[in-house]
Amino acid sequence: MDQTDLTRPLGRDGGWPEAEAPCANAAYGELPVRAYDLLTLALCHVLGALWALLGLRRAAGALRHYLRRSGTPYRVDAEALLALPAVRAAADGQLARWRAEALARWRAGPGGPAAYPADSGWRDVLLTRGVSADWWLALRCAEFRLTGTVRVDAAGDTAVDYRFAVQKAWNFDRGKSELGVPFAPFARLHETGLAREFLVTGEAFGHA
Repeated sequence: MDQTDLTRPLGRDGGWPEAEAPCANAAYGELPVRAYDLLTLALCHVLGALWALLGLRRAAGALRHYLRRSGTPYRVDAEALLALPAVRAAADGQLARWRAEALARWRAGPGGPAAYPADSGWRDVLLTRGVSADWWLALRCAEFRLTGTVRVDAAGDTAVDYRFAVQKAWNFDRGKSELGVPFAPFARLHETGLAREFLVTGEAFGHA
């Protein structure tokens, strides 16, 4: 039977204990609606339809959820997100770190099979147009957390079971922009009650 290590989880250093908090926009519906807010709203509806026609279904889905004003969590396909090269590389880097730390503890221990809990903490990875235009428009960056167990057998071989979780506040940060387009007019849709910010969630499981 494996000996289970109950000390600090592997790989936690450098990760955040909680996912990033929403930005400091005004509260939902706090500001009065202006004529240009209605123009921005109309533009967003056109963008959502255009993205859907272009096959950018994740971007269209996220934007439409914003415009529906429900504020409910929006679930994404975490397996597809994890398959992106940039995200996969970030996750593999954490898994490699887990293995190295597990072996270091195992070699310093009494020997024999052992199991070590692991937790990356929350981390982020940038999603660029080169990675995926669809995911870039849908999320812009991914916040993820890996948790799991690293098992080391009597010969020193490792195996990892892990959970890949996604959690991100979906909003437009005032003061920021993309490709020269300021986010403030889109943030105002939430602030005037014409759209509503929400939480993105998702999970996937793997063995390595």
